[in-house]
Order: sequence, then structure tokens, then C-alpha cells
Amino acid sequence: MIKNGLIATLLISLFTAVPALAHTPLCSCWDEGDGTITCEGGFSDGSSAQGVIMYVNEKNGTTLVKGQMNEFSEFSFKKPAQAYTVIFDAGEGHAVEVDGEEITE
Repeated sequence: MIKNGLIATLLISLFTAVPALAHTPLCSCWDEGDGTITCEGGFSDGSSAQGVIMYVNEKNGTTLVKGQMNEFSEFSFKKPAQAYTVIFDAGEGHAVEVDGEEITE
């Protein structure tokens, strides 16, 4: 009887621990020095970011550029003249925002 209770407890622990194994989104951007910005993304578990939606928004929220990470988990765009934010949007709870002021060569 105790053995069955122990097994049940272990199974419950196993299934409730799964969310802790979720991957964290990562995104880094840099100025190429030629008028373009490149961002590289991925996940903490090593997963590719290919296909992840990317937004370049003005500070007021207006979208300037929308695209996707390519097969190398990269996204490049022309550097906006105005203040902007880059958003790596892999879904709810998996978004990263990078302020354009933090992007340097």
C-alpha cells in the first residue's frame, strides 16, 4: 500500500515539474554599421527560433517592420530614423523586447 502511494506521489511530481522545463526565449540585436540591424534569437534549451515573428515598433506602438526569423534564427532590417523597439514574439510568455537605444555596433 505504501509502495503504491509512493509511486503515485512520484508520478504527480513528475507531471507537475514539466512546466519548469519550459524554454526561455533569447534575443540579441546589434547594429551592423551599414544602416541595418541584425537580431539573433533562440531558446534556452537550444531550440531554433526559425519562423518566430519579429516586430520593429515605434515607441507609440505603431509597427514599422514585421517579419520572421530565418533558417539561421536571424532577422535583419533597415535601422529606423526614429526611436524604436524590437519585439521577438514567440507567443504568450515567450516575448523579448529590445530597446533600440541599447542596440550598438
